Amino acid sequence: MFHLRHTDATDKPALYADLRQQLDALIGDETDGLANLANTAALLFELLPDLNWAGFYLLRADELVLGPFQGRVACVRIALSRGVCGASATRRETVVAPDVHAFPGHIACDAASRSEVVVPLLRDDALLGVLDLDSPLAGRFDSDDARGLEALVALLVRRSDWSRLATGSDPSRTDSPNCGVT
Repeated sequence: MFHLRHTDATDKPALYADLRQQLDALIGDETDGLANLANTAALLFELLPDLNWAGFYLLRADELVLGPFQGRVACVRIALSRGVCGASATRRETVVAPDVHAFPGHIACDAASRSEVVVPLLRDDALLGVLDLDSPLAGRFDSDDARGLEALVALLVRRSDWSRLATGSDPSRTDSPNCGVT
């Protein structure tokens, strides 16, 4: 059984160094990408303060599709041209949105979200998806969060087998549910 260890959240570099150690131990010898995504979302949701959503969207053809997450129900599909997730995926860089309501094309899956950080999952320059964290606090995320999350994502991508999560066309695709845009 894995035991979560809480770290002082006021020292963000130390917090993320500890989270990286815990993620390394949590993954252990497991290589299944889906299992590792699910446990990573749970770890972040449990140990990072002031979150109301933590999870992944995976690239499928020309859109991001909901993957493992913790929090309230979420939009299932996000076009690469929309919101903070789409911006991060398109730019292939971390995007910090201190005020999501000021972000062009923001997608409001949870009206309580005020700030967001999204980190792309890249392997050999190929986009696999994004890690998305939301907070009910404006200005919750900063460059320390971005750097810390990028290190966690690098570990996750490197240690996981993505072959069963391969991107491409999605033959089961149906029309996606409406997600609010603010």
